[in-house]
Amino acid sequence: MRDGPIRTTIKALVRWRYLTDLKITRKILQLKGEGALYKLQGKCNGCGACCKSPMIQIHPWLFYFKSIRKATILWHEKINGFNYIGDNRKEKYLIFKCTHYQEETGQCDSYHSRPGLCRDYPNNLIYEPRPALLPECSYQIVDPNQQAIRESFKDLDLTEEQLSKLKKEFYIDENDQEKP
Repeated sequence: MRDGPIRTTIKALVRWRYLTDLKITRKILQLKGEGALYKLQGKCNGCGACCKSPMIQIHPWLFYFKSIRKATILWHEKINGFNYIGDNRKEKYLIFKCTHYQEETGQCDSYHSRPGLCRDYPNNLIYEPRPALLPECSYQIVDPNQQAIRESFKDLDLTEEQLSKLKKEFYIDENDQEKP
């Protein structure tokens, strides 16, 4: 699906606004000492999992307003080329299928004009208290305090299985060698 000139212009303006708001918000959080909670490691493996079915989280109290949900869905259908396929009521996500993602090539046919939420994935996750990457994603979320957390695990009487589970829960990089 190719973008027409009006849609391309709208997308460019919205993307600029999104990225400007994002930069300002993150700077304010940083100045308040509330920056990113985690670090991101790795690089994109091109699996396309985040492209196939974008999920957009809606503020909990807005999620239940039918008119706001419909307007959000319509916006993403008309401007971003996302087809609504369902929602996750527990987590307050709207789930879409991207019409720009080409299954056969694994590429986006409008990569240059992709929405801000696509450009920011998975960076947006490091600001969440419990970030969760898609299973296929090759990125890794890591706690910046992992050395101190790893040290605290030493005082616990844990099996290897329990330790491995805790490392996963606390975003401890299994491949990171302990510092002497």
